[in-house]
Amino acid sequence: MTDHQIHTLSNGIRILFKHSPSPITHCCFVFNAGSRDELPGKEGLAHFIEHMLFKETKRRSTTQILNYLEMVGADLNAYTTKEYTCIHASLLNQHLQRAVDLFEDIIFHSTFPEEEMEKERGVILDEIASYQDQPEEAIQDDFEEYLFKDHPIGNNILGTDESVAAISQQDIHQFTKATHNTHQMVFAVYGDYKFEKLIKMCEKYFGTISENTSHKNRISPNPVKTGIYAVQKPIAQTHCIIGGRAYPSAHQHKYGLLLLNNILGGMGMSNRLNLEIREKHGIAYTIESNYTSLTDTGIFSIYLGTDAEKTDKAIKLVHKELKKLRDNRLGEVQLKQAKDKFIGQIALAEESRMSLIISMAKSLMDFDRIDTLEDVFGKVNAVTADQLLQISNEIFDNDGLITLLFEPK
Repeated sequence: MTDHQIHTLSNGIRILFKHSPSPITHCCFVFNAGSRDELPGKEGLAHFIEHMLFKETKRRSTTQILNYLEMVGADLNAYTTKEYTCIHASLLNQHLQRAVDLFEDIIFHSTFPEEEMEKERGVILDEIASYQDQPEEAIQDDFEEYLFKDHPIGNNILGTDESVAAISQQDIHQFTKATHNTHQMVFAVYGDYKFEKLIKMCEKYFGTISENTSHKNRISPNPVKTGIYAVQKPIAQTHCIIGGRAYPSAHQHKYGLLLLNNILGGMGMSNRLNLEIREKHGIAYTIESNYTSLTDTGIFSIYLGTDAEKTDKAIKLVHKELKKLRDNRLGEVQLKQAKDKFIGQIALAEESRMSLIISMAKSLMDFDRIDTLEDVFGKVNAVTADQLLQISNEIFDNDGLITLLFEPK
């Protein structure tokens, strides 16, 4: 039994619906175009377009766009990733048609006026400067640049001062034409509606959009060049990332690595890195690990911030924990506890309904299917201790890891 319904419009846009008796609707429009689709010299273009979608359209001014949903108390926002752009809104059920109307207008009828481009260019340049002032954020981007050297996946989603300054209206039109394939777009709704009425509404607004079957030429990254890199910064604390390439989103060991990441440095205070480095030795306020999967690769990283004189010890302790996972098979009790913890966290995360509906939309786009919560639990429970040992030796192999340090001047 599925807990959702899907309908495909004649132009390829898919409508995804999950019912909820709540008076609040969460909806999103996701399209398969992100920063990795940018041409050399056009870094930051996908993110620039995301900003410009909230500017003028053929029938709305910037003020009208910003007010249209906020005047009924709705929350409207958007973001860009390496592979996606997502626009999302939360609102009372009776106002869904407003969201559908606005999404259709800004996504397909934005005019990208030059004067608005100049304003937003300044905003994004300020955003880049602000980001660079946060070393705990900036180090992740720099790490990915080393991890995917000379490949679009390694580029900062925001772009650079030079690339953003050079973006033109023509660049925007060329990018949207080349990447906004209607067969790779999903409009998803989580709310209290009759599916037939929702489809009728979507047919009215999205059904008349011209079909776009453009094909993106995404090239897989070259082999990683490992090493240890140190950058001097005007900061008070050392920031460090240790990590490497990981499994793509369709890989058979994806759920094994998600479980392993949770054991090592995932959500909560009881993960191994936090217990060893923060609680036992008291040498890092923040330490965490992350695994992000992309369509053809993945990123695993461990981040920590600590005083300069404690950095070497902290790094040694991180490698000690990685070695434990490479050398020691989890016992049955340890494995069951790790699975119970992770499954509980997944269940709680479903309570964030916006995150859930966006995740469902991306799953439909990537795999043409959506796993139920029971399916996900089954995949987590199917992971074996031997698989975790194999994954640890593949992903945590020292020969495949990069270390990046931001050190105080």
